[in-house]
Amino acid sequence: MVAKERIEDVVEGLATPIAEQLGYELVDVEYKKEGANWVLRFFIDCPGGVGIDQCQTFSEAIEKVLDAEDPIPGSYLLEVSSPGAERPLKKASDYQRFLGENVAVKLHRTVEGQKKYSGELAGYDEEAKTIQLKTNSGLVTIALKDIAKANLNIDFFGTGGGKGLK
Repeated sequence: MVAKERIEDVVEGLATPIAEQLGYELVDVEYKKEGANWVLRFFIDCPGGVGIDQCQTFSEAIEKVLDAEDPIPGSYLLEVSSPGAERPLKKASDYQRFLGENVAVKLHRTVEGQKKYSGELAGYDEEAKTIQLKTNSGLVTIALKDIAKANLNIDFFGTGGGKGLK
């Protein structure tokens, strides 16, 4: 493993070309301790959604690369999954792709008196590195650097929000 690089970053660099070659999108990579075990978890997506076949295909392909490169010291469990209905938003392309959808955002610091927002993703400014959320209180502009976590916020009960699944 390369010194001072996070394991997630190293593994993401190995996994992204594999996902692209298979026609998948690598949504996220997690490496964390769960109980007594370390778990390396990949979240993939593809047109039409992800099923067990896509997870197995990606798992077999990434396993070969991880065995050859050996970027993680010690043992770990390997998991491959769909990002789910409330998928995380991590990349610029995510914010562009999901314009008009309802999202939930948690911040590192307070912006306009709050650290949590939900509302319609109304804009993304690549140059300014900001998003705009249309909330019940009005339009809020948030710098990407201030976002700790952002994900789609599906309204399962039809109580309002964006154009997500209902």
